[in-house]
Amino acid sequence: MMMQRSRKTIMALISSCVLSLASAHAEVRDPGPRPGAANEQPQPLDGLTSGQTALFNAGVGKFQEREAVTDGLGPTMNLDSCSGCHSQPAVGGSSPAKNPQFIFFNDNLKKTNRLPPFITENGPVREVRFKRNPDGTADGGVHDVFTITGLAGADGCVLKQPNFAPRRNIIFRIPTPTFGGGLIEQIPDQAIIDNQSAATSHRYGVRGRLNIVNAGHTIAVRTNRNGNDGTIARFGWKAQNKSLLVFSGEAYNVEMGITNELFQTERDETPACQKKATPNDTSNADGSGLGALSDIENFAAFMRFLAPRAPSTDEPGGASSINNGKQRFHQVGCTACHTPTLRTGQSIVAALDRKDVNLYSDLALHDMGEGLADGISQGQANGREFRSAPLWGLGQRLFFLHDGRTNDLVEAIREHRSPGSEANRVVRQFFRLRSRDQQDLLNFLRSL
Repeated sequence: MMMQRSRKTIMALISSCVLSLASAHAEVRDPGPRPGAANEQPQPLDGLTSGQTALFNAGVGKFQEREAVTDGLGPTMNLDSCSGCHSQPAVGGSSPAKNPQFIFFNDNLKKTNRLPPFITENGPVREVRFKRNPDGTADGGVHDVFTITGLAGADGCVLKQPNFAPRRNIIFRIPTPTFGGGLIEQIPDQAIIDNQSAATSHRYGVRGRLNIVNAGHTIAVRTNRNGNDGTIARFGWKAQNKSLLVFSGEAYNVEMGITNELFQTERDETPACQKKATPNDTSNADGSGLGALSDIENFAAFMRFLAPRAPSTDEPGGASSINNGKQRFHQVGCTACHTPTLRTGQSIVAALDRKDVNLYSDLALHDMGEGLADGISQGQANGREFRSAPLWGLGQRLFFLHDGRTNDLVEAIREHRSPGSEANRVVRQFFRLRSRDQQDLLNFLRSL
């Protein structure tokens, strides 16, 4: 009888050990995007005045407008609205599950344009850049995927789409989310510099530098921090834009072909394809109130007053898992690039004045090695450097990395490791964690 009990005890211990080992080596999975409310609306920052709220709402409307040829759309474009690209999980976000470029093509352009193979129904919105010109010199510019040929109002305009072969000459970019853009815009240059100086990131092999926009032949060592003699840019995949207004004007011109007060030259000047006076979008000097503002000012105001996404305290995985994952995020060195919090400076907008910005980014450029290199230089950023992507709102994103190559967080982390990447040591430390801790870290990321 005693022997039988002992055998049962031994078998129970063995079974327990096997289960523990299985748990220790359980498959680690991306929990996937947290669901949002149906037809979720973009939310303004807390503390806006009634006038600022009205400006935010006007900006939302302009951001959602679909442009036509008679509005100045084209002659080449990637889509016909801002919110088409920026809509996950709400207006202002990133690429949605159903690619609006695919829908736009099928609804409007099937007879006169062709659908490039990299634009797919369930893939991300994609902007295309060419690495080199036909003569071998550096290009780096955006080559829009569609033309207005065939659209209503485009009679007489016949344009060919770019030649997207050879494939090795093109790279992709997906839309960056704009939530909390005004808070990021209000972080003083000095706060970003001080964060770089105080960082202990060198022990993780992380260096980083800032994309400083120097106008003309200005000195590189700045005694002042404004647009004339050097200022830290912070928006875009390579931190190539300083302000939301420049970001808006450039996107309006490049992505939709609409000229504006900042970018007044058509990207394609074929005479038969000019269907609206240039610039297409301007402020109305004879107008009054919100109606006098140009579209790009409305876009900028919308993003400036757009609230960041609220993180979850218990989804996915529960509060304990998320809290442990946050600790492991610090432990392995993720914060060497993804600084949890910076702070805005003084602002005449109370909602932006001296606020904590929980963006999880140092806004600096980092060498991501050969695996993520795109061969494109922007400002001082070279072909292997990218801005640390802000992680707030990551919990509801669908596509990751600059080209949307994956929708899996584990794969996105793995892709940070390649020859020459500053993230190599941090990625190794992540994969050395116990499976349970890796899963908790992923749950933390999806809680943001």
